Amino acid sequence: MTEFTHFNEEGRARMVDISEKETSHRTAVAVSGVTVSEEVFLKIKENGFKKGDVLAVAQIAGIMAAKKTSDWIPMCHPLSLTGVDLSFSWHELADSMFKLNIKVEVKTKGSTGVEMEALTAASAAALTVYDMCKAADKGMVIGPTYLQSKTGGKNGDFLRSSSPDKI
Repeated sequence: MTEFTHFNEEGRARMVDISEKETSHRTAVAVSGVTVSEEVFLKIKENGFKKGDVLAVAQIAGIMAAKKTSDWIPMCHPLSLTGVDLSFSWHELADSMFKLNIKVEVKTKGSTGVEMEALTAASAAALTVYDMCKAADKGMVIGPTYLQSKTGGKNGDFLRSSSPDKI
């Protein structure tokens, strides 16, 4: 049974003490997506939104979110990140719908992992796409958002064996 470490002896929330943990190279890859109409897809591709280049702004939002994750998630440690990279790809779905796939890789050399930073970055990028495109279509769908892989740390590596995109 997994022991939850975010509780003290009184059962109250605490930030885990990582001062004795081994420093190692750590990475995390998170994935999210935004399903959009053909109209929104074409406007994004043609840079047709008045607010600017949707994917460029989403990229910056994701990087900024990764850097500020500990400001959003109460028990997250502030980390010195060594790299954050976002990539985007499109997938055509049925019924003239398109899915923007968002992939984020975050790296650090430290005493705790970067899973939350990667997940936060993917979520912020998806939310930014929604924000920039909502005037054209409020029916966009965000998600699923999930951890694809992680390396480093005492619990070892993780690689998702199948995509939860059918959720």
